[in-house]
Amino acid sequence: MKNRRGQVEFGRQQESLQARVLCDLHTHTVLSDASRTVGQVLEYARKIGLKYLAVTDHDTLAGTNEALELGEKYGIQVIPGAEISTRDENTGRTVHMLCYRPKDREGLQAFLDVTLKNRRRQKLAMAAKVQEIYPLLTPELVEEYARDSQSIYECHIMQPLCDLGYTNTAIGELMSDLISSKGSCYVPGKYPTTKEAARAAQECGGIAVVAHAEQFDSFDLVEEYARQGWIQGVEVNHPRNSRESRIRLRETAEKYGLLVTGGSDYHGQYARRPHPLGACGCTEEEARRLTEYAD
Repeated sequence: MKNRRGQVEFGRQQESLQARVLCDLHTHTVLSDASRTVGQVLEYARKIGLKYLAVTDHDTLAGTNEALELGEKYGIQVIPGAEISTRDENTGRTVHMLCYRPKDREGLQAFLDVTLKNRRRQKLAMAAKVQEIYPLLTPELVEEYARDSQSIYECHIMQPLCDLGYTNTAIGELMSDLISSKGSCYVPGKYPTTKEAARAAQECGGIAVVAHAEQFDSFDLVEEYARQGWIQGVEVNHPRNSRESRIRLRETAEKYGLLVTGGSDYHGQYARRPHPLGACGCTEEEARRLTEYAD
């Protein structure tokens, strides 16, 4: 009973959050590693009354045109974007960089396509190792589960294992044991450096924003990139950023004159913790500054 009350209370808290948040600038769809289509995400946004939405799939802008069309239909200001996977060349740490409003989308996508191809090879190599443990997980099966995506992701390896009955949670303990960075079947991936990604974003007329700094302990890197002029903003409000981290990041934004963004990092069912659309975001003024930046 206690657990049930806790679930109800959590649900009420999320509903309350959604009622306040009008701008969600970090979301994903089936085009990368989430469970819902662009159309379903836009319909969800319409139902909860979002005014601003950014579809920021990993390393792809494939959903941009559909999102813009549906945004116009639903009266939602859609901000084009993508979440670029990078590594800091000095520390080797993972850094996710949101690139908003690229003017040359084709140029940016050409840069991102290299990562999509590398990721596909990496994940198929990981799947081959998993197949040694679970023989029914064939490459063809993984490809079938990834048919709507622009690449192959962890969920396309784990969802088949769910459907085969080996686990009841795609993004959970078994995934950690098998294909997390410390998993028995992990194969390292190849990603551009953060500097290369920042340069690509700049050359394509985009706005570079460091995402969820707490997840990868990127606080010092945010300051370094701001000093070097590599980024124009920082994602302050994110489910994985603690209250203390949000305060720290906001102070950094004020110090260097950075844009402030926020978003739920919505993935549908493919998330370790529930992150409903609109559960985290930014103010209308912050979203407006992003849409007006460099115009």
